[in-house]
Amino acid sequence: MSGIQESVTEFITWCDYLGTFAFAISGIRLAAARRFDWFGAYVVGVVTAIGGGTVRDVLLNIPPFWMEQPSYLFISLLALIFTISFRKYVVRLNNTVFLFDTIGIGLFTVVGVAKTFDCGYAWWLAIVMGTVTGSFGGMIRDILINQTPLIFRKDIYATACLLGGAVYVGLLFTTVPIGIVQFIAAFIVIAVRFIAVKYHISVPVFRGKV
Repeated sequence: MSGIQESVTEFITWCDYLGTFAFAISGIRLAAARRFDWFGAYVVGVVTAIGGGTVRDVLLNIPPFWMEQPSYLFISLLALIFTISFRKYVVRLNNTVFLFDTIGIGLFTVVGVAKTFDCGYAWWLAIVMGTVTGSFGGMIRDILINQTPLIFRKDIYATACLLGGAVYVGLLFTTVPIGIVQFIAAFIVIAVRFIAVKYHISVPVFRGKV
């Protein structure tokens, strides 16, 4: 039993680290497109990577994760070095932000749901906190670079996080191993986002006067 728990914890940790790296790159990529300097790009990358998790931890009344483990700041620095080193391939690719942002929200949604359950909260709050973790970092990033956040546009963004969180919670009532549950939930978020963009599926918007 302890071995299974260790495997689950290790999977969540890797999701957290990979999500941090992916989200930081998405923030740095957008900052580079706006011609920020390296420090400014790093700040945007860090905020993108830790923003959602920070909001989650504050709401859960626990210390923000990055204040207890500085590795997230170093991972964001690695993302900056990676982007600078491969800028010809990363900065110039139009789909770079979308790719890394999508990977980030999928991984962070799983992290948010798992952490909320670890804190002893109810399933419905776990779905909400998964969505907060997955989408709020991107929202803060977009505000910093002065563009309308994706979460407030018609894009399938937070909606994908909600769906992934709901799948996570729903599968907990089955006999599917928790590690597979987390993998499926992350995959659902990423797949929904890819499919929505590919086939131009969006959330309806208000038209005309309300």
